[in-house]
Amino acid sequence: MLTECSQESFSFAPHFSRRVEAGFTAGHVSSDGGAPLLRETERKINLLGRLAGCFSDSRNQEQIEHTVAEMVSQRIYGLALGYEDLCDHEQLRTDPLMGLLSGKRKLDEPLAGKSTLNRLELVGRTGRYHKIGYSADKIDALLCDLFIESHAAMPDQIVLDLDATDIPLYGHQPERFFHGYYDNYCYLPLYIFAGDQLLCARLRPSNQDAAAGSLNEVKRIAAQLRARWPEVKIVLRADSGFCREELMAWCEANRVDYLFGLQRNQRLRRIIGRQMHEAQRLHQATGKAARIFTEFDYRTHKSWSRSRRVVAKAEHLDKGENPRFIVTSLLVDEWAAQDLYEKFYCARGEMENRIKEQMCLFADRLSTDEMRGNQLRLYFSALAYTLVEALRRLALKGTEWAEAQVDTIRLKLFKIGAIVRVSARRMVLHMSSAYPWKDIYARAYHALRC
Repeated sequence: MLTECSQESFSFAPHFSRRVEAGFTAGHVSSDGGAPLLRETERKINLLGRLAGCFSDSRNQEQIEHTVAEMVSQRIYGLALGYEDLCDHEQLRTDPLMGLLSGKRKLDEPLAGKSTLNRLELVGRTGRYHKIGYSADKIDALLCDLFIESHAAMPDQIVLDLDATDIPLYGHQPERFFHGYYDNYCYLPLYIFAGDQLLCARLRPSNQDAAAGSLNEVKRIAAQLRARWPEVKIVLRADSGFCREELMAWCEANRVDYLFGLQRNQRLRRIIGRQMHEAQRLHQATGKAARIFTEFDYRTHKSWSRSRRVVAKAEHLDKGENPRFIVTSLLVDEWAAQDLYEKFYCARGEMENRIKEQMCLFADRLSTDEMRGNQLRLYFSALAYTLVEALRRLALKGTEWAEAQVDTIRLKLFKIGAIVRVSARRMVLHMSSAYPWKDIYARAYHALRC
């Protein structure tokens, strides 16, 4: 039988003439000393207050201990700081720094524990313990509002990048299907970004086309953008999974341009036969990869309603032919074929890094037994990303971390050892004097306080 150990001081082997001792005597110590920068960012963009307004709360307000605003803040900040599970909040609920972030008035009172937070997320259920709901429409609109508010003036052009990704499932979550391409049971969420900023995170089952539902999302986002900027130029950019007639036809009817990958086939290969032969000759002559660009009008036999501009890359590599095709509504006087492919279309690859950042914020933790609850968890990860992205954009511009990913920012800027002193009038964080990036911290602070 194990005995209970209450020892709080420890002596280790000496270092030459010095004794080495340790003890649990420092009081409140946090590993998140940089978190107040995240709080200042939130105050700049007013994210969490508006997010709380997207929830309905039918609890008796005179009897509750934890408001929706506090619980939502606790979850968003927790994800941003690297706490992926609700179990983590059993320890965090007594952390005064987390109380500060969550807006708790009395810092000596504990925050919501894992069970209370779990009831927040099980929104698909009914009963005495499940009285909180949320509006997906309001959260969707909030993501778009945050993007619009980040611009002081109408941008010259807004490029909306669309992509789907897989989130593997290891339990028996609802609408769980096997996906042959990913070789796993998974969900297939749709993401829409404008640059680094996230405008849509829609959870979907995987037994459907990658473009399923994308038209409705694009309509919604375009309408919200045009309500603010009626004349703004919008361009959709995506891989061949989104090259669908309904999406292209809607764009053509609504002053929205598009640039989609086009899946190759034998007919397209025959059209660029001469260019492929020339690329092969160049490769044989130089021993290097050879590329030749061409363009032509193209229409499928059945699925397309009209002819469209197609740009082809006739490429020959050491391993053989590598033809690629894109279809676009952009005119040749706007973009020549090679620049359109290499400078505009290929830039969509950066979106894959933004999707990876969602996983750094635990977007793959979708283990509730309700799709609506899993969608809420996806929203929480998306909003935690939005908060960190705002800090990167507003506070780290011009620094060496201006393009750092979320996990790098978390590790280097948020994870600072600090002793937390709380009195009736002040909270003071005594941060490590050995912290190596004090200058960047100071620049971020001044940028946010301006």
